[in-house]
Amino acid sequence: MIALTHAMVLAAGLGTRMRPLTEQRPKPLLELDGRSLLDHALDRLAAAGVTDAVVNAHWLGAQVEAAMSRRTSPRITVQHEDTLLETGGSVTLALPNLGPAPFVVVNGDAFWLDGPTAALTRLAATFDPAEMDALLLMVRTTQVEGIVGKGDFLLDPVGRMRRPKEREIAPYLYAGVQILSPALFDGAPEGPFSLNLLYDRAIETGRLFGLVHDGLWFHLSTPEDLHNAEDTLRSGLVRALF
Repeated sequence: MIALTHAMVLAAGLGTRMRPLTEQRPKPLLELDGRSLLDHALDRLAAAGVTDAVVNAHWLGAQVEAAMSRRTSPRITVQHEDTLLETGGSVTLALPNLGPAPFVVVNGDAFWLDGPTAALTRLAATFDPAEMDALLLMVRTTQVEGIVGKGDFLLDPVGRMRRPKEREIAPYLYAGVQILSPALFDGAPEGPFSLNLLYDRAIETGRLFGLVHDGLWFHLSTPEDLHNAEDTLRSGLVRALF
């Protein structure tokens, strides 16, 4: 099991599908169950042993910085981005602050409830640097409310992932939580690019893996999604199950 000490939370997006809620507030600062989505993510990271985290900011970035100034754990470095760098460009820029060991990357709008064992603990126990450049937390499409399209990936029996072929339906969606090796970024381009570019390269070498989440995961794309998630949490049924 690897030790998780460093992480990045991606919080720079425009959150266009969450408008009008995001016209005056960044999506990661929207609240669910009494705390911002960003605080929920950082709380999970702190509980997993992460001591240092990078949080990037672009849209209404001053609000993100103000929110982060109120946290004491983990230690936060705010990475201001004048232009959107996308997921790959943002993590690449943050690499000097993420250390030489595998690190966690969490989407700023990712919200999940753990199963019997915390998802980050399961990821850390599964990640094998000798075999993997990336380990992504996945959710079954059958457990996701809303439109899932063709899905994101298929997994073989040991968790190695591939993309769906034409007309093929993938049974898993990426949950917005992952452990990445710095080696994944060897030769990464400069400027904006998606992590999907590096995922595809890792697929070619057999080094992209997935772990299926055994708890509950919320798809938070629109105001209706956020409202439905709040109703679900307030119902008490979820807490009785997890």
